[in-house]
Amino acid sequence: MKQAGYTDTTQKEYLREAYSYLQSLEGLPAEDAGKMNVVGFLVAKQRSTGDRTRNRTLSAIRSFYVALIDFEMANRNPALEVKKSKTEKNKKPVYLEEEELVETLQYIGGRYRSRNIAIFLLMGYCGLRVGEVHRLNLKDFKKGKESIEVFGKGRKWNEIPVPSVLLSYLIEVEAQRITPYSAKEDAFFVSQKGKRLSIRQIQKIVGQTFSAFKEKNPKVTDMKLSCHKLRHSFATMLLRNGVDIRVVKELLGHSSIETTMIYTHVNDEQKKQAMSMVNIPLHAIG
Repeated sequence: MKQAGYTDTTQKEYLREAYSYLQSLEGLPAEDAGKMNVVGFLVAKQRSTGDRTRNRTLSAIRSFYVALIDFEMANRNPALEVKKSKTEKNKKPVYLEEEELVETLQYIGGRYRSRNIAIFLLMGYCGLRVGEVHRLNLKDFKKGKESIEVFGKGRKWNEIPVPSVLLSYLIEVEAQRITPYSAKEDAFFVSQKGKRLSIRQIQKIVGQTFSAFKEKNPKVTDMKLSCHKLRHSFATMLLRNGVDIRVVKELLGHSSIETTMIYTHVNDEQKKQAMSMVNIPLHAIG
């Protein structure tokens, strides 16, 4: 998985799924398992999860068998004989409107507020994934060029210009950065214990901000807000402001423009404005 460029989070999820699958075989060697063993495991799991989770689990099992075949520990991949579930391709992403995103900023708190603001802005105003924030190193902050280099999915590097407000916070965070416990640690965001700030800690910072925001804003109470929703908000904001979709694709680090297309959704107000231009000729109806 490391050679394929999988993120640390994906590696952990895939390992967890592989262990669960092996336990479901109840002692049957993985190389002797067949299609129905995989289907049985997926069916049992799907009772409490949705189609997307099922497909991710199937991908993990497929990858597991690919590894077994590579190491000459199996001759076939029974998971390839199982079809993926159909999912809703055009499902509208959950996102905050630009004014809501701005309002959220005032609820960022914590002992290390400047650090927390920088983390929030990296996702909400630069579109970084939580894993990319976690992996950000000191050497990736190009202060002179006013940009950051992001190590994203597929082992791809992407240089992103940094807005001036965020730049000032990054400079402040760098100056206040706790000296890491390990001399080899180059993490940009360091925890109180002198270690790289974990994905879980980053999610907690954002989660606390959203919780405080929801308490004062009943209209977003039912929205499932998370780190990734900040990325959705960033992409939506750019496209609403007329940024070329090809530029948005590069900023988000997408390999295909089709992935970026999910952010081209329209809101109810835009639909109303479009329909207000429709003129039904009542006189012709008689």
